[in-house]
Order: sequence, then structure tokens, then C-alpha cells
Amino acid sequence: MARPSTVFVCSACGGHTPKWQGQCPACGQWNVLERREAPRPRPSPAAGALEPAAPVSLESAPEPARCPSGQEELDRVLGGGIVPGSVTLLGGDPGIGKSTLLLQVAAQVAGAGRSVLYASGEESASQVALRARRLGLAASTLEMLPETHLQAVLARCAERRAALLVIDSIQTVRSGEMEASAGAVSQLRECTAQLVRFAKSTGTAVILIGHVTKDGAIAGPRVLEHLVDTVLYFESEAGSRFRIVRATKNRFGAVNELAFFAMTGTGLKEVRNPSAIFLARAAQPAAGSIVTVTREGGRPLLIELQALVDRMRFGAPRRIAQGLDANRLAMLLAVLSRHGAVSLQEHDVFVNAVGGVRIEETGWDLPVVIALASSLSDRPVPDSLVSFGEVGLTGEVRPVAYGQERLQEAAKQGFRLAVVPRENAPRQPIEGMGVIAVSRVIDALSAVFSDSPPPSRAGAAPPPPRSAPARS
Repeated sequence: MARPSTVFVCSACGGHTPKWQGQCPACGQWNVLERREAPRPRPSPAAGALEPAAPVSLESAPEPARCPSGQEELDRVLGGGIVPGSVTLLGGDPGIGKSTLLLQVAAQVAGAGRSVLYASGEESASQVALRARRLGLAASTLEMLPETHLQAVLARCAERRAALLVIDSIQTVRSGEMEASAGAVSQLRECTAQLVRFAKSTGTAVILIGHVTKDGAIAGPRVLEHLVDTVLYFESEAGSRFRIVRATKNRFGAVNELAFFAMTGTGLKEVRNPSAIFLARAAQPAAGSIVTVTREGGRPLLIELQALVDRMRFGAPRRIAQGLDANRLAMLLAVLSRHGAVSLQEHDVFVNAVGGVRIEETGWDLPVVIALASSLSDRPVPDSLVSFGEVGLTGEVRPVAYGQERLQEAAKQGFRLAVVPRENAPRQPIEGMGVIAVSRVIDALSAVFSDSPPPSRAGAAPPPPRSAPARS
């Protein structure tokens, strides 16, 4: 009898090698190769034996009815609710509130008359019940399954015909078809693939909790994020009670959509007005502080930006940015020196986005330039002023998307003056708000830090005074 061939599989990255080595040739880690039997190739059926699948007309395909999660903020991130047959992966730091949020969602969905199965491989039934009582949840309709064997979980879910299946967490589940231990790369890949097939074939919505690495990425191979429909990340600043859920992938809605929660003694509470989180400013205007309007997903957010310019003490000047792109900050400093007559070559520069949020767009360029000039001259920006706009390398101020919606949100929050790019000037005046439209960095600085109107440039009319709104 022929001896079965064997391969050596890396438990860290899943790579294969025909012979044992001390170091994995794929990922470079040591002592991670495990001996396994090589899978025998299955004969492929003949082309004539396969029955072709019937095409489906997109017009006749029904639109799935979404299931409300009971959390409007979470529904916003998901695109309107939980889609039947979808698979969602939720990642975040330990203790940030992943299990708390999904236990609240499971209890609220079960309370609406739908069958829900909460499978936990990390906690016992008594531990989950204790948390449910502390959160004040009506858990009488919620079924909890302390099981790590995937086939047992799927069998119980199919028997109950559950509308929602929560796996806490995917790193603790193992499939009997694989010899590797739970949490190994091969187990993660196989278990996720089986859960995806189960969700698509039965219409059960599946939500997976995933551990993260020290870098903040979801642990395991990137194929997990490719297999699932939606990837959500729990974010929070150290020591803050506020939590942000960000969608980095969503096949049923917009990406980069944000949901805001506050951690309380009775669980996670929705924050309906997230701008209030980032606008807890000092009673008196401070130099280097300014408010900008950014847009995350489908909502505008008002965020306070702070800049500190200090005389360099030793060595090379430092440029530190929290929540903003440090490379773009270095570019803005060069533009400010060349086209704004503000040199910071002998100063340390620190810029921070208040509240722990990270701004990915370029609308923060203009307000950061104004905040840096404010900190250097020790002249506060008026607390009723808001600004946004992109700054180019030649010193021009470029428009950003959704300028009208940003100005309307700022006016709703009580701001009365805005410095924006000329192309973002509103077509119709916004009640209660004056708009200064600028086309150059030097014009923006002159408008904020001098009582006289900024100088006009060739081919561009001077912007209107502060007291009157701009008209196109």
C-alpha cells in the first residue's frame, strides 16, 4: 500500500511546505510548522455532467427586508438594518464593548419576536446571564449556547430556524473537519467559509466577533474580511467612555459610516448628536483652537482641532499629529511658510483632533492652517467661527464635497461665521450665518486675523465683509 503523503502547514499563516523546517518560509516565524496529511485531489466531474445554473433577472430579484437591530446608530452603519443571509465581522480592542453591544442587539431582536441564537465560546451561560441582568435586558426570549464546536452550533441554529446567529468569538470556534486547534489560520478560514455558506443557504444573519492584534487589525488572515459582507471596527480613545463603530467594508451600504455610543452602567447608549462630543470647548476662546466640519459617511460632524506651536528646545523640530495625517501636516507647514508668510522652521508643531476621531478627508487643511497661525501669534479665533477647505501646494484653497450641507450643520449648531473656499460659497444665504469665501491661504489668514478685508487677487473679487453672507 502506498504511504500517504504528508505536508507541513504553518499554524501562523497557513502556508504549506513539503518538508519540515525550523522556520516557516512564508512568514518567517519559528517552530510553527505542523505535520498533516496532504488532501487527496478529488476527480472533477465531466463538463456534461454538470447542470448549468439558471440566470436570474435583476429586475425580478426581490429586495431583502432588513431586520432592525434596535440600535438606530448601528442600523445607520449597516445601511438600514440587518440583512437576512448577511455575515458581519465586528472587531475591536478587549473590553471595548463588543459583547455588550451584540448582547443588547440579540435581546432586542429576540424581543421583537424573532428567533436568536447567541453562541459563546469564551463565557458560560451564567456569565452571559449575569451581564444581561446588569444591563436590564429581557433575556427570556434569547437562547444562549455555550459551545465551541461549529457543527453543533450550526445544527442547533438550523433546528431553531434562527433569524440571527451571534458567534462570540470566531477565534474560539473550531470545525471537526480540521485538525488544527481553535484560532489557527486554517480553522479561522474554514469556520468562516462554513458560516458564510450556512448564512447564504438558510437566510440566517450571522454576526461574528473577532479579536484584534496589537496593531488594531482583526486577527487572522485577510481572507476573513474578504469572505464576509460587512466589516465593523470598534474604536475608542484611551480613558474615554465614548465608542465609535466604523464600517470599513459594507456590501449593503456606505463605507466609513460612523455610529456613536456612550458606555454607561446599563450598557451602550446611542449618541444622537455626536457633534456635542467633539465641541466641549473652554469657556473663553483659546489660541490654536478652531472648529471644522468634516463628513464621515452620510453625516456632517463638527470637530474641534487644536494646534500648539512652541519654540524648538533642541534637535530637529517635531511635527506630531493625532487623528490627522502627519505627512500632510508637513506639507501644510511648507505651504504656510511659502504662501502664508508664516515660518515655523524653528518651532515644534503639535496638532490634535479632539475626541479621538481620525479624519481621513482633506477638509481639515484650511482650519489647521488658521489654528497654527493663531497659536503662533497667540491670537484666539472667534468661538463662533467654523472653517473647512483643502489647501493646494501653490497656496490655493480648493473646494470640498458637500459644502452646503456642512454649512447648514454648522448653522444648526450655533456658529455664525464660516471661512470656506470660494467654490463652496452657498448659492442662497444661510440664515444667521455669514460666509467669507477665500481663494488663497493669505486671504484666509487676513480675513481671520485683521479687521480689514483681505487683499484682492487678480481675477478674483474680494470676499464680502463678515457681517454679510456671501452671494455667488
